Amino acid sequence: MEKPYSIRLLIVIIVISMAIFIFTYSRSPTENILSSNKLRSNSLINTPDHHFTDTPLHPLDPLTVPEIYNIRSILSAYAPFSSSFPSINTLSLDEPDKSQVLGWKRGDQLPPRRASVVSFLNGQTHLLNVDLDLGVVTNDVVNVGSGYPMLTTEDMTMALEVIFSELEFNKSILARGVDFNDLVCAPPSPGWFGPDEEGKRIVKVQCFSSQNTPNFYMRPIEGLTVTVDVDKREVVKLTNTGRDIPVPKETNTDYRYTTQSPFSSVGPETNPMSMEQPKGSSFTVENGHIVKWANWVFHLKPDIRAGMIISQAMVRDENGEYRSVMYKGFASELFVPYMDPDQSWYFKSYMDAGEFGLGATAMALVELNDCPRYSYYMDGVFASADGQPIIQPNMICIFESYSGDIGWRHSEIPAMGFDIRESRPKVTLIARMVASVGNYDYIFDWEFQTDGLIRVKVGLSGMLMVKATPYENLYNVSNTEDMTGTLVSENVIGVVHDHYISFHLDMDIDGPNNSFAEVNLVKEETLPGQSPRKSYLKAKRKVAKTEDDAKIKLKLYDPSEFHVFNQARKSRLGNPSGYKIVLGGTAASLLDHDDPPQLRAAFTNNQIWVTPHNKSEEWAGGLLVSQSKGEDTLAVWSAKNREIENKDIVLWYTLGFHHIPCQEDFPIMPTVSSSFELKPVNFFDRNPILNAKPTFQKDLPVCFATRSYRSAS
Repeated sequence: MEKPYSIRLLIVIIVISMAIFIFTYSRSPTENILSSNKLRSNSLINTPDHHFTDTPLHPLDPLTVPEIYNIRSILSAYAPFSSSFPSINTLSLDEPDKSQVLGWKRGDQLPPRRASVVSFLNGQTHLLNVDLDLGVVTNDVVNVGSGYPMLTTEDMTMALEVIFSELEFNKSILARGVDFNDLVCAPPSPGWFGPDEEGKRIVKVQCFSSQNTPNFYMRPIEGLTVTVDVDKREVVKLTNTGRDIPVPKETNTDYRYTTQSPFSSVGPETNPMSMEQPKGSSFTVENGHIVKWANWVFHLKPDIRAGMIISQAMVRDENGEYRSVMYKGFASELFVPYMDPDQSWYFKSYMDAGEFGLGATAMALVELNDCPRYSYYMDGVFASADGQPIIQPNMICIFESYSGDIGWRHSEIPAMGFDIRESRPKVTLIARMVASVGNYDYIFDWEFQTDGLIRVKVGLSGMLMVKATPYENLYNVSNTEDMTGTLVSENVIGVVHDHYISFHLDMDIDGPNNSFAEVNLVKEETLPGQSPRKSYLKAKRKVAKTEDDAKIKLKLYDPSEFHVFNQARKSRLGNPSGYKIVLGGTAASLLDHDDPPQLRAAFTNNQIWVTPHNKSEEWAGGLLVSQSKGEDTLAVWSAKNREIENKDIVLWYTLGFHHIPCQEDFPIMPTVSSSFELKPVNFFDRNPILNAKPTFQKDLPVCFATRSYRSAS
């Protein structure tokens, strides 16, 4: 116990530098808050000059560096904050009303620029609106319901300082045989589990050993959990139930290329490859945020909570008209419940967007590996806890993709009198970001295709959250049914868990007023003597009148399609213009509806919801998620059962994964992905890529394959 102060400083530095479970905020615009590992650099040092002179050019453009400085000045002059500046938990553009955005044309004056601020001061959460043009705070509401804003790094580091002043904690670490210099501690979110935790902001701290490995996640100090009251700066509770469980060894946990020796002797051998674009990229990014490619145009921006937001997506039809498809689409919430009732695990039911921020945890993308050559990179501009602007460099990449897929094709057998072989390559445009929320990495892709289809894909990689166990193998384990997961390495259990990503899809098919229909495939029996067939399928369309009509639980033996359509826009054949959602990743939550984690994540009770457009209803888990009780969720809003036919409506879809870990997930997981699609239905009069040009040899650079021979030995 001779160096507790230096130990505390070391742990603080480690936690900040690794960006564990929380957004790393800088204390000033000119200081580098990182340690020497340089995993991330989001201060304004070495920032391109244009960030200091950026001006918004579109109503939906994110706040700029000068605007964030301005907002900080306005808040500093605001009377309630004049003596003590609050903690800024989130700061983002308060988007203009939808009607203002839709009515705006390039060259028009921008609508008033406003900011939405969530701040915390003296035990109260303030929800503020700031008018940048007037230079004043126009609204300040103190939250009286449950839930807190995201915790800042200052909160996290203070919690770590508190635990190191706790004698029992220090004795517990020594008793486990862990060197304090190898200790890494992380603050997982606490969830909400009753009145004992109400009325105070808490953090539950758990620790790991990083001895001889950067992959400390595989070396948990099992059963040791410290609950800290962040505002009172005191330990509320300490549990230490895993004293007899060893810390797993570091063997085979390091995943870095530079430490694998020899790296490729037993690995899969492939030569480097890249899609060549001899004439350069086909897309452009205008005014910083307007993406134009092929027959698509849309607005793209980084967001501290959602990660990235696609707005005003329009596609050009066969007549050259740009037509509206979607007003706004983004990942609204990400729910990850773990399935272990143990005292050190029951509370692990993360809401990653609302508690940590998908944009806040996004790090710079890795060129040539995260994103291919010819990619365009976009920075995120956010605000720190003290209101200063910070930069998330290379947070989003945009690139064209061609993986050998076919856009359309047909061949005719010569015996039929025709000798035809027609095929078109499928080239798509992808906007990508990756959120590294602690141990997990979430890869978000929005893919646009020339046939009008939008594919939304989520990939999961990174590290498992594991539980230490006395068992090195299963040969001498008499009862494995008590295990809450899979033994993935010696003394390491990968705990069963789920991932649910709820997407907010404000569809505007040829305008705001749309309807939702469930198109059921129904079996019909043939009449006696009608046909040799006994049965056939018929599509029956049911238009939803209210929100209750549009709550969908998927059923394998009751197949349906789900359409969003515009009754006022008809094709030349009289069909309403529409899009359908093609579902994937259809895992559903199996938890009891009254289980505390499920109360907070009630948006997973159905896979599909449809609500009227409401600017205040964007976050499926509620605005203030940390320690919330589930009082402000998609399920609560939709219980109003409002009318949705021929209205401005929002489609919600929850992509789901059940994850039963396996040995192949150790020490780092191969990416597993799932997706859904938004596909045109009677939107175009015919195949919109019929006139796509084929590719010929003369269009491409001359390349020669290198043939290699290997001996049979």
